[in-house]
Amino acid sequence: MAEITAAAVKELRELTGVPMMDCKKALVETNGDMEAAKDFLRKRGQAKAIKKSSRETNDGAIAAYVSDDLRTASLVKLSCETDFVAKNERFQNLLQTICSQVATQGDVEVPGQTLVDGSGTIQDLLTQSVAELGENIQFAEAKRFELDEGVIGSYIHMTGKIGVLVPIATSVAADKDQLTSLARDIAMHIAATPAEAVLPEQVDQSVLDKEKEVFVAQARESGKPDNIIEKMVSGRIQKFLKEICVSSQPFVKDPQRTVQQLVDDKAKELGVELRFDSFAKFNF
Repeated sequence: MAEITAAAVKELRELTGVPMMDCKKALVETNGDMEAAKDFLRKRGQAKAIKKSSRETNDGAIAAYVSDDLRTASLVKLSCETDFVAKNERFQNLLQTICSQVATQGDVEVPGQTLVDGSGTIQDLLTQSVAELGENIQFAEAKRFELDEGVIGSYIHMTGKIGVLVPIATSVAADKDQLTSLARDIAMHIAATPAEAVLPEQVDQSVLDKEKEVFVAQARESGKPDNIIEKMVSGRIQKFLKEICVSSQPFVKDPQRTVQQLVDDKAKELGVELRFDSFAKFNF
């Protein structure tokens, strides 16, 4: 049987983040083979992950990745149990790794994606992190954007509790510094407002139906005739849409203009067509 040295235990601890006693046991079980010991701990981590998977994950963090050419970006939300772990360097590194992966591989079936380096899947990373950090860690959601021309701006607020991506598409190449500033300003605006969509026609009908039901009930309490109630409800729906649609909201840094007017003014200034019709916003 190979001698298990303190140096080997320390090395395995540094590689995996697993407690020293568990590292020593893994090395004993694998006769001192470092790679086999890592696999042994990973398998133990899977067992721990199963036990922890029922715990509530009400905390976590959000991160964004934007490519150097500003035309590809991803936003990822990762959940855990406590703010302490959410701020942990290992958790943050995991979050950034998944962001880069999503930017490259897409935002579909993220946990099952094979890592770019072929070393495993994102779920494997999550499982290993559960063992290392001692909390239930779950992939929550992700969004990826890619543009032919234009820029994608990002904004992360409150140490990762709110994250926004804003793609601004252009008809031709334009001043990237000004476009980036515009996209970031709009992303900051969205982080601070109850934004649900860019345009009224993008609002889900079920959301409108729910609001209309509430407005009708409120209007009927007034005792007014049905034709008046219908007009009251229609007016409230229009007001509701203006409140939740970014294009019609007063821009937070310049309330005299709507966000759409801000975009139109910048398009005129740059002499190009600008299209802002989508965004991604995650929050805790």
